[in-house]
Amino acid sequence: MKKITSNFENKTYWVQSELKNSEYDEMHQLSIYPNCVGQKIKGFGGAFTEAAGYCFKQLDEDKQNEFLQAYFGENGLKYNIGRTHINSCDFSLGNYTCAESENDEFSMQRDHEYILPLIKKAQNVKGEKIALLLSPWSPSAFMKTNGQMNKGGKLKPEYRKLWAEQIAKYIKGYNENGCNVCMVSVQNEPAAVQTWDSCVYSAREEAEFAIQFLRPELDKQGLENVGILIWDHNKERLLRRATESMSVSGAENTISGFAFHWYSGDHFEALDLTGQLFFDKELWFTEGCVEYSRFGDSKGADKARMYAHDILGNLAHGTCANIDWNLLLNEKGGPNHVGNFCEAPIMLDGKGGFIINPSYYAIGHFSRYIKAGAVKLGSSIYDSRLESVVFQNPDGSKVAVILSRADKTLPLWVTLDGETGFKTEIEAGTLTTLIW
Repeated sequence: MKKITSNFENKTYWVQSELKNSEYDEMHQLSIYPNCVGQKIKGFGGAFTEAAGYCFKQLDEDKQNEFLQAYFGENGLKYNIGRTHINSCDFSLGNYTCAESENDEFSMQRDHEYILPLIKKAQNVKGEKIALLLSPWSPSAFMKTNGQMNKGGKLKPEYRKLWAEQIAKYIKGYNENGCNVCMVSVQNEPAAVQTWDSCVYSAREEAEFAIQFLRPELDKQGLENVGILIWDHNKERLLRRATESMSVSGAENTISGFAFHWYSGDHFEALDLTGQLFFDKELWFTEGCVEYSRFGDSKGADKARMYAHDILGNLAHGTCANIDWNLLLNEKGGPNHVGNFCEAPIMLDGKGGFIINPSYYAIGHFSRYIKAGAVKLGSSIYDSRLESVVFQNPDGSKVAVILSRADKTLPLWVTLDGETGFKTEIEAGTLTTLIW
């Protein structure tokens, strides 16, 4: 049995002595119920944006390998899933598209320059293919009601079939270049009119596009195994959007699950309610980051605890996959073609190397120890200052992750089905992972 604790200030893990059985204290329990089984974990990962690929190319070969090991290596975060964008996103060097006009030949030139090389090198370090989610930010300008990729607008009805064809070509293009695209979302943040690449869909429009155009085109192109996620936006509207989309005839057999982001707060109950109504659909966390416009002056440790709180809460309420935003950014939090800068777990230092932020270590408490195929176990904890979630890995090992908001060390007895387990302590303000 091992105990791994981070206080985030020193940005390191340390392994304490093995836990010991101890006299049972019913007043200070983490109670685990192994017969109460929840969702199965797909994995953890980050986003292969053009910005990340561009920054990666600024590193020399040794630093590139060090970066790849930090995320995908056996001694790193062990990422096994990822996300990238169809056409450009805000974290691109500028707007671009696979076709500027209806008669243009389909092209993935920009993906070949920055994104695919990073994915391929990550897979070489991982030793296996990384499961990818592809998400569109905007169709080409000619397909949209506002005539531009930025500032919202909607997909013109007459271009729905062509857009579905282009999405399918994108997926095939990635797969033909050694990737494994397992999921696609209809649209990134479909309720937001952003200053960057964006496109607005109602809940019904998302479902109808998936049912009538995207699913048939994926099947036609031999992509039957690629699932479709909807929403891909904040949690506070997840239940309402899911309910409206799933009310469309054909949605049940078309939509695989719901993607969500964290930018509007916790709303963990929305995950529970959505999971209860649509228990056979998956919940994917697909984007979250520290936005400089909102949290730029916060301490690194505070940002890491924000990460830990959200990941832990999402996992405790039914999430099967956790995908962070940019894998790598420069020292300014870009490049971003509209100045929408943010922090990433790893960032360039402006001197030819990179720095690792405390958020990296928060993610590691989950991604390093909760393995793909792990199932969530029912659990409860005695003190509201402690947040916890428990998983059982495919090999039978159990992992408990505990976030402390207390200002003092608290005792903890871990028990299974009320039987005496072992005693440990949770230090003030730390994130602790227990493995046994």
